[in-house]
Amino acid sequence: MINTALSSFGAQVVLATSSDENHPPENILDGKTETFWLSTGMFPQEFIIRFPDNMKVSLISVHSFNVKHLRIEKNTLEEADKFQVMAEKGKNPQSAQGLHSLNNLKLHKIRLSEIQLTRLHEFCVLEFEQTENSLQTNDISVDGSHATHLRFLIISGYDHFVSVHKVSVEA
Repeated sequence: MINTALSSFGAQVVLATSSDENHPPENILDGKTETFWLSTGMFPQEFIIRFPDNMKVSLISVHSFNVKHLRIEKNTLEEADKFQVMAEKGKNPQSAQGLHSLNNLKLHKIRLSEIQLTRLHEFCVLEFEQTENSLQTNDISVDGSHATHLRFLIISGYDHFVSVHKVSVEA
């Protein structure tokens, strides 16, 4: 598999809700965990990655710090709008059905209507584990969904500021 979320592959961050000149959103796509995008506080925060072509995505890896709740959405359009939920991490699983273990993650199934979204779909809810002195590394398997854009919506964090060091997308 090829990591398609690299600027050298043609991927671009086409939107970010915050930007720090020392830690710009483009750092997410340089393939290094030493560089990062830093939020400027307050939630939600988001960034959108655009691929040069429509990709069949099988695995998304996120290397971050202090992210608590993350939702990943996709679209297959030319424009970066009309997204569909792919995965969501960190939602409180009060009404969860079906609990499975995935390494250090918890997998729960819930209905979107329970979190006040209008469409009734089932999707995975996985919780990011808080780390004290190391990066959070989370792999999210997806079922070969096609995407031209991926939107990463950080709903909440363990602190006011979060950082995303690297996103890898295997296609």
